Amino acid sequence: MTESSDSIGTGESGGGQIASWREGAVEQLIGNGTIVSGVVADAMRTVPRHLFIPEVPPRDAYEPFRAVVTKRDQEGNALSSVSDMHVQAFMLEQAAIEPGMNVLEIGSGGYNAALLAELVGPAGTVTTVDIDPYVTDRASRMLDEAGYSRVNVVLADAEAGVPAHAPYDRILVTVGAWDIPPAWPAQLAEGGRLTTALRIRGLHRVITFERADGYLVSTASKMFGFVAVQGAGAHQATLLVMRGGEVTLRFDDGTDLDPGLLEGVFDTPRVEAWSGALIGLGEFLDTLQMWLATAFPGFCMVLVDQDRDTGVVAPRNAAMAVVDDAGNLAYLTTRPATEDGRKALEYGVHAYGPGAAGLAESVAEQLRVWSREYRRAPGPQYRIYPAGTSDDLLPAGRAVDKAHSRILIFWPQSATAAADQGLSATPVL
Repeated sequence: MTESSDSIGTGESGGGQIASWREGAVEQLIGNGTIVSGVVADAMRTVPRHLFIPEVPPRDAYEPFRAVVTKRDQEGNALSSVSDMHVQAFMLEQAAIEPGMNVLEIGSGGYNAALLAELVGPAGTVTTVDIDPYVTDRASRMLDEAGYSRVNVVLADAEAGVPAHAPYDRILVTVGAWDIPPAWPAQLAEGGRLTTALRIRGLHRVITFERADGYLVSTASKMFGFVAVQGAGAHQATLLVMRGGEVTLRFDDGTDLDPGLLEGVFDTPRVEAWSGALIGLGEFLDTLQMWLATAFPGFCMVLVDQDRDTGVVAPRNAAMAVVDDAGNLAYLTTRPATEDGRKALEYGVHAYGPGAAGLAESVAEQLRVWSREYRRAPGPQYRIYPAGTSDDLLPAGRAVDKAHSRILIFWPQSATAAADQGLSATPVL
């Protein structure tokens, strides 16, 4: 099947050249440690990815870090895409799919469902579901053309899962979910795994969960971005527009902040504090982002409209920020630094408001805590509890309330680190 399909719709490129590009992509993902199993490598060597994304030339289809948008709305925002090979390989490795399994994919594109079909083999079952008929029609057509017609393609809002084919040994959510609806864990088989793209406090992570005693517990996570889920599970962030639209604060999980408290905050003197916390060029920000999101209830993002920019906010684009209930605002900034003879960045804080100096130092100190405790350490553990779970049943951490769940961000040594900084070691809502 693979040799003949390599020559379909390839234009000037022959099947041998396409096979070479595909092999090169797989070898690159093996080399960087994303692909660690022979079964995932074999699946990616087998499935003709270029047939699922005719929007780009075959060679571009095998760029391992390139996602391809397949549908946009009238404003140009991505509604559907085929994720890059890097994130797909990561999710497949974490899901640990075995022959004969029954697997549900939420968010269709075709290519990933074909990879799943390779992994479960003839004795297994793959169901892929999407809310958009354009996406499911496209996926069905391309799966048939590539020889994977046995994949079940379902048009539905996946908020309710797909009960017709449940229970599932594995559920992979390949769209950016804001919450975990009850149907997903309910449709997991005993010993099943849920690997999902999840948005927590505005931060995007791919997290694999397993069942524990009344909750789900993470086994792995990594920073990736995905097209947002549509339908009943869609969620809009809370936006606080300031200075005539020049600056916007984005709170992903809502906020009780009185907007009047920040009126004119940028008219106050700016206070600057530097933390001494460094990050290397190209180093991931995932643990830094999530640590600040854990440490401060008023964590948000500050966004700058480039067409209205007067320079009041130094990042000139977007930055992590913190607001407090006293009307103070702080955001992160950087300056060049060196570490062990290599170029790096030092994190600092710009703050505004009547208590700007105190907030700036508080944020700077948490940057130091992150640098000392977590910069090169594993990230947090995530736990999913049902909505309404009382605080006394949760361990120390940051509880984030969603419509259907309470997501707990739980850090190793977090209680010690919090106590050292005079912060509460109990969930703060």
